[in-house]
Parts: sequence; structure tokens; C-alpha cells
Amino acid sequence: MTELLSQSARIHLIQGDCRVTADPEVIMTTVLGSCIATCMRDPVAMVGGMNHFLLPEGQGTDRPTSMRYGAHAMELLVNALLTLGARRERLEAKLFGGARMTDGLTDIGDKNAAFAQRYLEHEGIRFLGGSTRGRQARKLQFWPVSGRARQLQLPHAPEIPLQLPRTPRETGVVEFF
Repeated sequence: MTELLSQSARIHLIQGDCRVTADPEVIMTTVLGSCIATCMRDPVAMVGGMNHFLLPEGQGTDRPTSMRYGAHAMELLVNALLTLGARRERLEAKLFGGARMTDGLTDIGDKNAAFAQRYLEHEGIRFLGGSTRGRQARKLQFWPVSGRARQLQLPHAPEIPLQLPRTPRETGVVEFF
């Protein structure tokens, strides 16, 4: 959900969230694994915001589903900032997250990070850096008006081996439930 925040606050974003503000006292926070958070602002208009998306692109068209996808989340963030007076040519962004959290499965974190970087390049939004990919989850704090960001890497949890279901042996016996 996108909303204009006008009171001093610490705002925690979860998957599918997008927030924008012109309040210099607001701090936005999130925790990221393979997800991406885009921290974007216009330094002249003094407005900024953050999104948090789960997957690069998808099929969802209803609002709760589409908010999980980067394509929708990025457009929502840009448009919300423009509504607050930002100008597209002055937008600048930092990207965080995109970690590879589990071996043996598709590296969705890498796909998320690659999508976000391509989006910024395609839209002509200045990419200031950040911290993407790697193997660890992150806790992120972002001051949207100033553009300051602080990241804390969380301890790497031991990986639990992926347990695939055992294939039953063919015995000629059929079991009904």
C-alpha cells in the first residue's frame, strides 16, 4: 500500500509494501533475504521512499498479488514520488537485498537484483549503489529525505538440507485414503 506519511515515525515495510514521504524525521526499515528493497529519492524536492518486492515479475493483476512483483512495485514507487513533486530526471536509487538464501533452488535473489538494476537503467534513474546478492539476510534502515541508508548483515543461519519426498517402491499395492 502506498501512502503519504506526514508524521515523524519509524515505518517497517514488509513484502509488497511501498511508502513515500517528505518528512525528514521518517526512518523506513525492512528485513531482506532474497527480496529487494529499492530506496529512492529526489534530492531537490526532498522526497523519498522505499518498496520491498518478492519476485521480479509475475502474473498477478489484483492489488495484493501484484504488489509482490518488482515490475509493479517499481512503478508504484516512482509514481508516488512524482505525485509528491519529484522529477524523474532527478531520481536516484539504492538497492538492497537479493541474497541467495538456499542452495539447490533457483537463485531468486540474483534474479531480483538483476531485474531492479535493469529497471533503473531502462528508466534512466541514477543508481547510487547499495548492497545486493551475497549469502546473508540484511536489516535495512533508510532515511528517505536525506538518502542515508544503513545496513546490518544478519548472522547466516545454518542451512537445513532440502528433503525431497521419497519415491515409493512399486509393490502392486494401491492404498486409498
